[in-house]
Amino acid sequence: MRIFSGMSVSPLGRLCCWVLILITPASVLGQTPPPSAILHTQGGVWVNGYEGKEATAIFSGDVIETKPGFAAELKLDGTSVLIQPESVLKFQGEALTLDHGGVSVETGKGFKVLVNCITVVPVNVAWTLYDVTDVNRNVHVAARKNDVNVSHAGQAQKTTPETAQTENASVHEGEQRNYDETEVCGGGLKPTGGANGLNPKWIAAGAGGAAALILILTLGGGGGNKNPISNSQP
Repeated sequence: MRIFSGMSVSPLGRLCCWVLILITPASVLGQTPPPSAILHTQGGVWVNGYEGKEATAIFSGDVIETKPGFAAELKLDGTSVLIQPESVLKFQGEALTLDHGGVSVETGKGFKVLVNCITVVPVNVAWTLYDVTDVNRNVHVAARKNDVNVSHAGQAQKTTPETAQTENASVHEGEQRNYDETEVCGGGLKPTGGANGLNPKWIAAGAGGAAALILILTLGGGGGNKNPISNSQP
């Protein structure tokens, strides 16, 4: 194929053209951007209302649900999140919003977990391990390694440059605390509950946040059917 048909282009000009093509970002060429994270499962996990595979690319805005008896692991740069069974959450790049269930976060990048108006975040940008669960509007936070801070919208910030970060931790390493979500955030209804399945608004937001749900690895060639979540189907 003659790319430069009808034109007189010097060898140097042609070389420059090919260099420009090679360095043009994939997004400009209309290709799908790289995934933000990879979700590893052994079945029983749904992404944006569709059954996930053994390894699925996850983008910011995607909604993940784990069925009873099934867990999943979300891996991204500097962070690993173990998602417990019967959990519903939305991935948001540098954080996730937990609607119901529980997660264990191991991070060296300050990865956050949001529960309604509550934010759980490592105090230091150091390797931190912590758990967050939300069941029946009772939020439980446990700091396994290093300290985490728990704040909520509208809360006065008490941290000052002169105050040591560890002194401002809400939950110190080895400790755990419970928070009444209704008391902290008010009595407004949450997007959904674990027993009710995924909220359609969450599914729509997740599907719109990613150009496509990409399967990057399927082991064993099995694969499930893409059936929407329903309360009648486990």
